[in-house]
Amino acid sequence: MYLDKIKQLITQSGIFLTDQEIKNLEITDFGLGEFSKIGLTIHTYLNTNRCCAKELIMLPHQTCPEHAHPSSLTKLGKEETFRCRYGKISIFIQGTDTPKSSVSPPNNGERYYTVFHEVVLKRGEQLTLQPDTKHWFQAHGSGAVVSEFSTNSDDLTDVFTDIRINRFSFL
Repeated sequence: MYLDKIKQLITQSGIFLTDQEIKNLEITDFGLGEFSKIGLTIHTYLNTNRCCAKELIMLPHQTCPEHAHPSSLTKLGKEETFRCRYGKISIFIQGTDTPKSSVSPPNNGERYYTVFHEVVLKRGEQLTLQPDTKHWFQAHGSGAVVSEFSTNSDDLTDVFTDIRINRFSFL
């Protein structure tokens, strides 16, 4: 249902994925059943013990819910850099709240969003987040394609503010 729009966004970004890579896209609604509102499409190029590279494809106004990548006793949390390849995206992090944000948390889920310092990325701009940084992000009206470069990605240890989230709920 959403695959045509996802493929269109990838094409508009100028990124080429093979048919097999398109077939293997990770499309998650985070277990909330509202993919067009709260969801994310992920293509993972690689994820080793030391580094990870992904494309994050987001429909217009789609939100990736608030979460953090915590450190443990044996491993530092994930450091990640987001680079906008297409569209525009608002990333919210800890810091002084942005008084007039350009986007809002999804309706009926506002209580699960607690950080409101907005950083808007346009095509060619990037932002690096340190480990343990609580964050969430939302695509603007044309959708977005964002490259993520990070240390090892261990989604099992991600901590979401909304306890209803199931990171491994796929469409």
